[in-house]
Formats: sequence, C-alpha cells, structure tokens
Amino acid sequence: MLALRPPSTLSPAPWRRRGSLDGAAGATQRVSAAAPANTLETVPPPARLSFPILVNGCTGKMGLSVAEAATSSGLHLVPVSFSSRDMLDRTVRVGRTDVQIYGPSAKEDVLSSIVDEFPDVVVVDYTAPDSVNANAELYCKLGLPFVMGTTGGDRQLLYKSVQDSNNYALISPQMGKQVVAFLAAMEIMAEQFPGAFSGYHLEVLESHQAGKVDISGTAKAVIACFEKLGVSYDMNRMVKIRDPEQQLEMVGVPEEHIEGHAFHLYHLTSPDDSVSFEFQHNVCGRSIYAEGTVDAAMFLHRKVHSNDSKRIYDMIDVLREGSMRAQD
Repeated sequence: MLALRPPSTLSPAPWRRRGSLDGAAGATQRVSAAAPANTLETVPPPARLSFPILVNGCTGKMGLSVAEAATSSGLHLVPVSFSSRDMLDRTVRVGRTDVQIYGPSAKEDVLSSIVDEFPDVVVVDYTAPDSVNANAELYCKLGLPFVMGTTGGDRQLLYKSVQDSNNYALISPQMGKQVVAFLAAMEIMAEQFPGAFSGYHLEVLESHQAGKVDISGTAKAVIACFEKLGVSYDMNRMVKIRDPEQQLEMVGVPEEHIEGHAFHLYHLTSPDDSVSFEFQHNVCGRSIYAEGTVDAAMFLHRKVHSNDSKRIYDMIDVLREGSMRAQD
C-alpha cells in the first residue's frame, strides 16, 4: 500500500535552522549610508492593521485557532459566534475575550446588530459544509464581507449568492499560503504543459484527523491539475486515512498531531514503470491555516475600504498582492 515517509526521515524543517537569525524579529535594521559601516539604524516596524473580525465557528478547533491568531495579530475580535444548536448558554474564552455563543435562530438578529455596532467588520466562516450556503446568503443579505474557509456546500450557488448581492467575499477551500502557492505552481504547469504526463499512473493518499468527513479539497485540486497533464484518475481509488492507528504506523503522523494534520502524497509512475515522480506536502497543526485566514481577512478589509471593483477573491489574489505577514 502507498505510504507516506515518516517526517523523521525528511530533512530538518527550515524554521528549525534559524542559526544566528534568532531574535531578529520585531524591528528592521539597515546600514545607514551616512554612518560608519558598523553603525546600524533601527527602523520601527510598520503600524499594525486593526479592525473588527467576527469568527463564526469558535466552538470548533479551526475557528478557535483563527480567533486566537486574529487577536495575536492585533485585530479586534467581536465577542460573538454561532452554533448549529439552539438553547445554548455558553461562552468561549479567546485570550482575554469571552465570546458569547448564539444558536441559529438568533443569528440574523445578532448579525444585524453587529453591522450597526461594527460597520467595518469582516466575518470569517469555519462552520460546517451544510451551513455554507445559508450562512453566505445571510452575510450577503446584510452586506457583511466574509472569508469562507468552510469547505463543501453548493459552491456554484455560493458564488452566485455573492455575485447577485454584489457583496465582498474571499472564498478558498485552502487557506495555507504555502500550500496555495504549490497549487498555483501545479496549475501553471498544467496550463503550460498539457499532456506532459500522458499515460502515467497516479496514486494518491491523504490523511486528516478523524473529524474531517469529506475528501480533501486540496487533493481534488491537485488531481485536477494532473488530469490536465494527461493523467486519468478515478477518485474512488484515493486512499483516505482517518484511523489514528494507521496514521501513526503507516502514515507517520506525530502522535501529538493526530487530531490536527493534513498529509498528502501523489505518486506518478510511467507506463513501463521505469520513471516515477512524487509530490508530498504534510501539515501538522492548524497554525498555517489560521495565519493564512487572518491574512485573507486583512486583504479583504483593504479591498472593501478601497471600494475595489472586484468583489470575489481567493487566496491566489492574496499571494499575488504580497499580502502576507511573515510567520515566526
């Protein structure tokens, strides 16, 4: 069976080889042209962008991670979120903020009051696939710009809702900036070299935490690129791992990340088995998605305030504009 190489067999991660650069964050230093060569001028970092952000889905692990990343980035977390169940009387603590959780029956009234109190708010959605379209329609009805990080739902209807309302939205099934860059590179290769892998056999393995019920949207996007490159693939052949024991023993997921990871392996073999190619990207934890989502919200906030004529964006737009903060 196709198996991922355990992380321990790979080269040390670049962020663990900082060397003498450790501790250099927080201020930019440059050599002053008018001073001696060994004199450094300290330039203060740029002012932080701050605006209200509402994370719909704080009761879930991904939504909570985004809320934490938003507050760490200096954004003002609106102390409101929603659940799929009514009759809730609970709060979620995010940093120093107690976020009140409301049921679905109160959603429209609460969001309407949020619009009045925080007119420049951006909503981030990490809820459930069956809530995608209803949530998007409500955001559009109220004129709330939103970042849709939730996968699933009727995607054509989702885009139509935004287009018909002329609302601002950033929609992406993948918020990890580096993974999005990899997907963009795959799409460029597919567009420029169609049929380059004609006749090749493709095997795909993806492993996620047990709570992820749908097939990886990233895997589907990469497979679509391989199909443009001439590879024939039946999605039913994909190896989808959700069992923690298999993830530990076969896939090589670190035990501490069993409940939050995304491992992908794509293996191509030539018709005569003499040539093989392998593409692999493994993510442990949720920080890459949380940080990317905050970048997406900041990007969308700027577009709204500049009254940009374009209304629907994705993470490729964020990458192209260079709207990414450096990660520690």
